[in-house]
Amino acid sequence: MEITNSNRSWFALYTKPRCEFKAAGELEELNIEFYLPSITKLKQWSDRKKKVTEPLLRGYIFIFADEKERMFSLECESIVRCIFDHGRPAKIPDWQINNLKLFLTGNSDVEVTEGILTGKKIIIKDGSFEGVIGTIIEVKNEKSIAVSIDLLNRTVVALLPKESSFELLKIE
Repeated sequence: MEITNSNRSWFALYTKPRCEFKAAGELEELNIEFYLPSITKLKQWSDRKKKVTEPLLRGYIFIFADEKERMFSLECESIVRCIFDHGRPAKIPDWQINNLKLFLTGNSDVEVTEGILTGKKIIIKDGSFEGVIGTIIEVKNEKSIAVSIDLLNRTVVALLPKESSFELLKIE
């Protein structure tokens, strides 16, 4: 039976810590198509400087595979699991992988941030500000989030505990 691209999709696999390149080698041995986005950085130690290649998204590698290849990939020693969405292996659209590849072809410095981004509109889900709509203006010291609440052409800044629950609003 011939494998065609029509039954293949991109999947994200979670690797053991600091094993992304080892996972790539194991997938290569299995002849499974993969993509490991990586960047080269200049690292400085007290006595020297060195260019180091490291994964852009720590702990993740992407495979372009059918279901059988996806299952084979999970048998690799350095791969922990496949990322799931709503109880099924999460399929990543081709355009997202292509955008990532195009983005990394440029020579600019890139940085991956995790978590909450400033400028996003949110609605607060609990606490004394429950139901209030605001804009994240700053994530402070890992303990609080500054949210701007616009009232009568004035801005009230509320500091919320980082574990506060809120929902991002989709502004169109």
